[in-house]
Amino acid sequence: MTRPAVPARLKSAPVAVVAALSVLLAGAGVASATAPAPAPAPAAASPAPLANLAHLDFLLDTVPLTAVEGHTTYQIGERPAAQAPWTYANKKADGSYSRVGGGTLDPGTGHWSQGAFNADDIARTAVVYLRHWQQTGDTSSRDHAFEVLRELTFLQTTTGPSAGNVVLWQQPDGSLSPSAKPVELPDPSDSAESYWLARAVWALGEGYAAFKSADPQFAAFLQSRLDLAVASLNRQSLAKYGQYDVADGAKVPAWLITGGADASAEAVLGLAAYAKAAPADGAATGALRELTEGIAAMSSGTTRQWPYGAILPWNQSRTLWHAWGGMAPAAVATASAQLQRPDLLDAAVKDSAQFSPQLLAAGGPDNAWSPVPGEAQIAYGVDSRVEGLVATAKAADAPGLLDVAAVAAGWYFGANRSGKPAYDPATGTAIDGIETDGRVNPNSGAESTIHTLLSMLALDADPALKAKALGISHTVGTDGLKVAEAEAGSFTNGAVVKPASAWTGEANWSGGAYVALKAGGSLTIPVPAADQDRNVYPIVNQRPEAAGTASWTAGRAPLGSTPNGGAGAQGITAAPGILYPFSLDGVLPAGESSISGKTGGDVAIDGVLLQPQISSVSVSGSGGASTLYISAAPNSVDRKVDVPQGFHLSQQAFDAEGRPVPRDPNHNGQDHSGGVTVAPGGFTWVNLVRN
Repeated sequence: MTRPAVPARLKSAPVAVVAALSVLLAGAGVASATAPAPAPAPAAASPAPLANLAHLDFLLDTVPLTAVEGHTTYQIGERPAAQAPWTYANKKADGSYSRVGGGTLDPGTGHWSQGAFNADDIARTAVVYLRHWQQTGDTSSRDHAFEVLRELTFLQTTTGPSAGNVVLWQQPDGSLSPSAKPVELPDPSDSAESYWLARAVWALGEGYAAFKSADPQFAAFLQSRLDLAVASLNRQSLAKYGQYDVADGAKVPAWLITGGADASAEAVLGLAAYAKAAPADGAATGALRELTEGIAAMSSGTTRQWPYGAILPWNQSRTLWHAWGGMAPAAVATASAQLQRPDLLDAAVKDSAQFSPQLLAAGGPDNAWSPVPGEAQIAYGVDSRVEGLVATAKAADAPGLLDVAAVAAGWYFGANRSGKPAYDPATGTAIDGIETDGRVNPNSGAESTIHTLLSMLALDADPALKAKALGISHTVGTDGLKVAEAEAGSFTNGAVVKPASAWTGEANWSGGAYVALKAGGSLTIPVPAADQDRNVYPIVNQRPEAAGTASWTAGRAPLGSTPNGGAGAQGITAAPGILYPFSLDGVLPAGESSISGKTGGDVAIDGVLLQPQISSVSVSGSGGASTLYISAAPNSVDRKVDVPQGFHLSQQAFDAEGRPVPRDPNHNGQDHSGGVTVAPGGFTWVNLVRN
C-alpha cells in the first residue's frame, strides 16, 4: 500500500484480450481532416441513480474488536465489533465473486500474510457511504458509515510515540498486523505518517461534517481522533513547513505527507470538509493551508513543457506523474475556496484544463507517465480525473472542464481500450483495470469499487454531466502524445544500452533501452508521419555536471538544443541526474519522417516525445459523435474537417483555463463548412449534428 517504485498495476492476472471496439466510425480518429461520424440520436439519461452500493455492501464484513493496547474506538464496550471491506474480490467462473485478503492465506491460523482488511480501503469506504448518505438520505449508508468509521478509528494508535498514526492491516479475527509480509514502509505501519494516515484524515474530516448535526456525540469523538491525527502530522511532515529540499537541482516542498502531493491531497479533502464544518479549529485550518500550499508548489510544466501543467505527485522525482493518489487537483480546487486563496487555484486549473485533455488524447487515463505514457488504466486514476475536473470547474467557474470530465467518465461506460463497460450499474461491480493492450482484469476489489462509486456519485449530483457521460460509450480514435524510441534509429559513435532494470529510481527508460552517444556522435530517429506540425521533446538523461548540449534538426531545419548536463545536485532523489523530455524551440513540420541529433558531449538519449499541435479525442455513443480538440500551439488554430451531407458542426471553444471563448456575435456556433477553431493552449468541444 506504500507508493510503488513503479505505480501499481492490475491486482491479479488479467484475462484474455477483449474484442476490439465494436463501433469504429469511418475516419473519425483523424483529428486534422475528419469530423466525428454521425451516430444515433441522443438518448435521454437514465433517471436511475448510477451509484449502486450493492457490491461494496458485499465486500463488508463484521470485524471483532479484540483488546489491543493503544487501540480502542467509539462505544467499544457496547459494540465489540465493527465493519470493514475485504481488500480484493476475485471473479469466479459462474460470475460471482469471492472475497480475498492480501498476500497468501495460512489455513491453520486463518491469517493472510498482509491481512484481510486495510486502513486505506476502510477510510475510502467510509467516504463513499458518507457521501451517499449525504446525497441521497439513505439511512443504510449512514449506518455503514458509522460502523466503518468505528473500525477505522480502532486502527489508529492512541498512545505512545506513534499516537495519531494508523496500523494498515487487520486479520479476519480482528488481530492487527503492524508488519505485513512483504514488508511495507513504514514498518511497523503505525511507526510514521503514511498514506493510510492521510486517508484516515480524509474520512474523519468528512465524517465529522456529516455527523455534526445528525449525531453530535459521535461527531465529537471523530473530532478528537482528527485532532490526534493532525497533531501527528504536526510532529512529522508539517514540522518542516516552509522548508524545501533539493531534487535534481530544483526546490521542492519538504512538508508534504510522505513527500507526496498524492497522499497530502487525500488529507486535504478531509481537512477542507472539516474546516467548513468547524471553522474555529485553527490547528486543522493551519494544516489545510500548509498542505495545500505544498501541493500547489508541485505544479509543473506548461502547455509546451512536460508535464503540461500536471501537479507532480512525489517530491523525489521531477519526471514521474502517476494517477495512483491523483486527487491533487480536486483537493487544491476545494481547499482554495475554503481558504479563500484564489492564488492556489491556478495549480488545479493547469492540471485540469491543460494536462487532463493531453492525458486523454495520449490514449486515455493512464496510471502513469514516467515520463512516457504507457501504463494500465484503473478506476482510481479515472476517478481522480473526474473529481478533479468537476471540483475545478466549480471553483474556477470553468464549464469547459465538464466536457473533459464527460470524456474521462466515458471510460466507465465503454470508452476505453477494451471497448466494454468497466462498471455495471445493475450490480455495482467495477473491473480492476485495463492493460495497455486491452486485456481486462475482471475482478472487483475494494479500491476499484470505491473510486468507481465516487465517480458515480459525482455524476448523479450533476444531471447534465451524467447525461453527457452516459452518452459516451466508444473511443473512436485518439491523436496525441507518442514516443519514438532512440534505439529504433541509426547512430554514429554510440551504442544501444539495455540496463538491468528500466526503473532508474525516479523514472523509466522507455522500451527498457537507450542510446549512449559519445561526444561528436549523431542519432537519427524515424518518426511516424503526420499531416500537421508537432512539438518535439527529446528525452535526455541530463547529468548533474555540465556536459555540453545536443543540437536537433528535421531535415535541414534547426529545431533547437537540449542539455546533456547541468541538472544540479541530486538531493533527495534516488539517482543522480534526471531523465526528462526537454522542449525544443522549433516544431517538426508536417510530413517529416525523422529527427536527428548531434551531441557535443557524452549523452544518454531515450527517445523523443511527439505532440501534435492539435491533439484530439473522438468519442461516440447514444449521445452522438463528438471530438475534443486540444491545443499545444502558441496561437489560435483553425482546422478543416469533413462534414457529411445533412449534418453541421456545433462547437464551443474554451481557453487554457477551461472558460468559454466569446463567439463571434454573427455566428451561432453551427458550421456547415467544417471549420474548427482552437484557442492557444485551450480546447474545443465539437458535436456532429443532423440538420
